[in-house]
Amino acid sequence: MNNKVDKSIELSAWIITLLLLIKYVPKNRIREAHISFLFKQVITWLFGLLVVEKNLISYPNRLFFKKAIKSSFTFEYFVYPALCSLFNLYYPEKSNNVAKLIYFFIHTSIITGFEIIAVKYTNIIKYNNWKWYWSFITIWLTYYISRIYHRWFYKDKSKNKRVFYNILK
Repeated sequence: MNNKVDKSIELSAWIITLLLLIKYVPKNRIREAHISFLFKQVITWLFGLLVVEKNLISYPNRLFFKKAIKSSFTFEYFVYPALCSLFNLYYPEKSNNVAKLIYFFIHTSIITGFEIIAVKYTNIIKYNNWKWYWSFITIWLTYYISRIYHRWFYKDKSKNKRVFYNILK
């Protein structure tokens, strides 16, 4: 695809993600979404820079900070963190473990699916020494780490429960 189409796709990602945040983040939970967003940015900054600097992934066409950073500002610092905020806000805390696993799987699969399409049909992202399943695993892992942090940050201090003991809680 040409550069104009790639830029319009990236711009569309910003608009769609912003609309999702406006629509699905309730006013009384903005701070909660913000904590998840910022924490996910820290994680994706670490993983994103690592894979780009090791030349596993490259981002040939980017809208922002082309000379400052090799990573994709749009996806690493806005889209993934925003989706993680929604993930944590609507996590099925009281559901059974199968429902929680399905929730993780659906969120991770959607992001990985869009990434596979972007790799195949655009120049937004290019896999150099990378496979789609590494994206799936790292996205799952960062969602899990974010979930642990979210539970720790918002745990009921009166119950003083441990949050690292069960992978699905």
